[in-house]
Amino acid sequence: MRKAAGIVAAVLLLSGTGCGQPAGTFGGDGCMPPSFSLSADAARPGESFTISADDATCNPRYGDTAQIQLEVMDGSGVKIVDTLAPMNDAGGFSTAVTLPESAVPGTGSVAAFPYNLDWCDDTGRNNRVGHGAAEIHRASCVLPSQTLTIEP
Repeated sequence: MRKAAGIVAAVLLLSGTGCGQPAGTFGGDGCMPPSFSLSADAARPGESFTISADDATCNPRYGDTAQIQLEVMDGSGVKIVDTLAPMNDAGGFSTAVTLPESAVPGTGSVAAFPYNLDWCDDTGRNNRVGHGAAEIHRASCVLPSQTLTIEP
């Protein structure tokens, strides 16, 4: 009985670390990027919308030169925007993106994640802090994205 209780406790402890935690909380000594939002859930080709995030409630320590990578997929699934924008040390950012005239109408998506950083680590530890740039790698996790309807 004790062994079974110990196994259940270990599974619960492990399931609470890493990507399963809410944005801006610690997983071990890691810190997840804050969730981002869109100023509009729909846009037409040629129109702009804003992608932004508040500062994380933990201390991700992205640095003074941190950037956020922004990707927009159109209704056909083609990447139509792939750009970098400034991000502060705590993960906050706000930037306007204009949909290209070539954007195909339909259900698209927007992804935003810290550029050139291991923004998610399923082990629950921050493997970015304390390592050299050559050792930084993105651990497995689902890419954070939001739906964007591209209107005709």
